[in-house]
Amino acid sequence: MQRWHGLEAVPTDWGHCVVTIGVFDGVHRGHAAIIGQAVDLAAERGVPSALITFVPHPSEVVRPGSHPPVLTSIVRRAELVEALGVDVFLALPFTLEFSQLPPDEFVHRALVERLHASAVVVGQNFRFGHKAAGDVETLGRLGRTFGFTAHGVPLVAHGDTPLSATFVRSSVRAGDLRAAAEVLGRPHRVDGVVERGDQRGRELGYPTANLRTEQWACVPADGVYAGRVVRLDEWGRTLDAPPLGIAAISVGTNPTFEVRQRRVEAYVLDFEGDLYGENVGVEFVERLRGMVKFESVDALIEQMAADVEQTRAVMAGGPGRG
Repeated sequence: MQRWHGLEAVPTDWGHCVVTIGVFDGVHRGHAAIIGQAVDLAAERGVPSALITFVPHPSEVVRPGSHPPVLTSIVRRAELVEALGVDVFLALPFTLEFSQLPPDEFVHRALVERLHASAVVVGQNFRFGHKAAGDVETLGRLGRTFGFTAHGVPLVAHGDTPLSATFVRSSVRAGDLRAAAEVLGRPHRVDGVVERGDQRGRELGYPTANLRTEQWACVPADGVYAGRVVRLDEWGRTLDAPPLGIAAISVGTNPTFEVRQRRVEAYVLDFEGDLYGENVGVEFVERLRGMVKFESVDALIEQMAADVEQTRAVMAGGPGRG
């Protein structure tokens, strides 16, 4: 898959393609349905498929300070859509100037002049242009003018609830990782760099990898979780290698030691080695319990041992405690 940043990266000899547009944060099952339709239509027409996404999240530009928690970094997003068969991943810088483009100008500048779209596939709730003035009907009208077909894909629902990144974010921040995984089609993952902590876990017999996360990463609610840790390369891409291992993961401030900084710490079971400075992804599978202040270090160690055994049970397919 080709990765382009900005419209100026589109080759001057670029031919026709089928385009799909969206933030696609999380690349959940609803997104996959839209992207899959674009990929299939491109194959039918014998042209490449191109996906347009935006950085940063448009809400941060339109309403500064409102950036939602991010489910997937731009690198992870590209990785996930590549697995769905997309040929080109185009990240457009979403600036204030860009946000003020009327719908027809966005279509002409991006879809017609640069990408030569023969078809555009979007979710049926798609909005675009200044003040979200454009919708699927607008896209169809402009398509008839500029020579492309517009396709609005019905939203995928779980029961009566349409699948959405908003729902996933709410589930993750509430600690309901099972619900999040149901929509995502995989466990929620938080990526980052392992940095040195206060070494307290090592002193207690449970050395943890302290994760420095990205600014807007969607970190689960405080508590202890069962999951796994995977290795990433220097660019944040998932390495084609087995996971480092299953992990008992702590999210929170560690009230027993009156630590104020909120942290993500993963104890990788049966792992020996130094991860400092490594890029890793922490996958959250199930919440085991909330964050608790223990009366003594011994009580904490006893609970940590129980957390590890519960992690083994959950990751082997047994019950968790929630």
